[in-house]
Amino acid sequence: MAYTVLARRYRSQTFDEVVGQDAVAQTLKNAINSNRVAHAYLFCGTRGVGKTTVARVLAKSLNCLDADGPTTTPCCKCDSCISINLGEDIDVIEIDGASNTGVDNIRQLRQNAIYRPARARSKIYIIDEVHMLSTGAFNALLKILEEPPEHVKFIFATTEPNKVLATIQSRCQRFDFTSIGPDIICKQLKMILKEEKIKFTDDLLLHLARLANGSMRDALSLLDQLISTGTSPLTVELLEEALGQPDRQKLCNLIEMISSDDAAGVLVKIDELLKSGQTATQIVDSMIDYMRDLMVIRSTSGKSDILILTEDERKQMTALSAGFDIAALVYNITTLEKLRWTIKNSDAPRALLEASMLRLALSEHFLGIESIMSRLSSGAQQSKRPWSKKKVATEKTPTEIPAASQPVPEAVPDKQTIEPVADAAKLDLQGIKDNWQSALAAITANDPKASGYLKFLKLAIPAEWDKNILTLGFPKSSAFGKDICEKRIDEIASDISAALGVNVKIKLTIGDFAPAQKDFKSAGAKLTSQQRQDALDDPAVKTLISGLNATVVQIDETKEAD
Repeated sequence: MAYTVLARRYRSQTFDEVVGQDAVAQTLKNAINSNRVAHAYLFCGTRGVGKTTVARVLAKSLNCLDADGPTTTPCCKCDSCISINLGEDIDVIEIDGASNTGVDNIRQLRQNAIYRPARARSKIYIIDEVHMLSTGAFNALLKILEEPPEHVKFIFATTEPNKVLATIQSRCQRFDFTSIGPDIICKQLKMILKEEKIKFTDDLLLHLARLANGSMRDALSLLDQLISTGTSPLTVELLEEALGQPDRQKLCNLIEMISSDDAAGVLVKIDELLKSGQTATQIVDSMIDYMRDLMVIRSTSGKSDILILTEDERKQMTALSAGFDIAALVYNITTLEKLRWTIKNSDAPRALLEASMLRLALSEHFLGIESIMSRLSSGAQQSKRPWSKKKVATEKTPTEIPAASQPVPEAVPDKQTIEPVADAAKLDLQGIKDNWQSALAAITANDPKASGYLKFLKLAIPAEWDKNILTLGFPKSSAFGKDICEKRIDEIASDISAALGVNVKIKLTIGDFAPAQKDFKSAGAKLTSQQRQDALDDPAVKTLISGLNATVVQIDETKEAD
């Protein structure tokens, strides 16, 4: 005897057995009990949610031979019920709308509809994928659909109700079938596995429900495929192997490398996934789903019920989500979605995949206005990487990388020896003031790194000299510049010591000092090209422009605050 797949063997036979569509089933039962059955129904919903099943149950309820009239509990044993289950009843005609799209097919239906049923009470037409009918076929159906013979009932099923003409929909009672929840799918799968006497692990059901995406038929088809492996008990690992799904733990490891900006680690984890037999497209698809879950967790603090996760997965992903902010996750998802379509048409999918993952790991596109202002006020333009992607708080085990694949640091020009600009033996406060601009010029010429603080140091003046301790005074309007210099005070002390020819310790203070150099002279004055370049070279301005991905179109001078 031929094997019957689970999706057919466990198909609901009565309204009480319908899974996940309680509202639809109850409404149809009430219509039958009150003798208010319409002549035309339109069942709408995604694949595998029970449209055709409910259509057959309704047909059995109307035509059951063991009942004196329409009933909500068909016997499922009479010739009519059995034939309807098999799709072979002469009075219940099932038509595939995708292969009967023309006017001639509908004209033939109209000619046959006038004849009374052979043995049942009603002649029922079930047209699946009705949206595939042509416009001419729909128009040919209108008249008989509006005023059919008393013994004729129409049941239409479609996954795209927007393609069904409004004139057709207005002549039908429409029922929208919802996606079936993961808890309902898990309950049904558990019942079937126990009925089949097959051993399984508890977390398997949740993974099957997640892959089914609201479709009971998809869940049963996946389960059927898994059972066909002949392995017992059924496990998540077997599911991933049988369906070619990327290992979720390996995906987690890859995303952890992205969150920690570990470029070398990202390449290693991608290589592990590809070596396990996954295609670049499968990896991207799984990454999109994983990033979406992280986005939901980050947005809801991990308390959302819309995620289909085991308890261990929820804890792991909650910890991992701390490595991202919501803006980064939104950007990641949109980037991966574009990558998926690009990879399908590429001859080098691996290179595209690796490049895109590195882009996510090293991205500088998530700097918000609040973050920019906060970092500017705390001197963050001196930080190595000023984007807003947060780091995971827990310490990570470094990935072992072959020495040949280790990134080679960029060569940094050696700092040249700074020639002293003053006689160290005769150095006093006045001598330092006299040679201050020369010292700054010497630092500028010889230390390429000094540009990070020199703009701000030029705002200070030597205020006090005591036992080789040089106190530099900043005006009150330059508190920000003082904070920047404070962060690099050791480097400043080293450069000034070389310029003055004596070991100097630096102290910074703020008070009523006249600025040594004014960046802005007066409102409305014309800027020289050098002043414009100085403004554009300012580290704070560079950080702001980079973070906003902006272009400078105008530079105006303002009067300096008193």
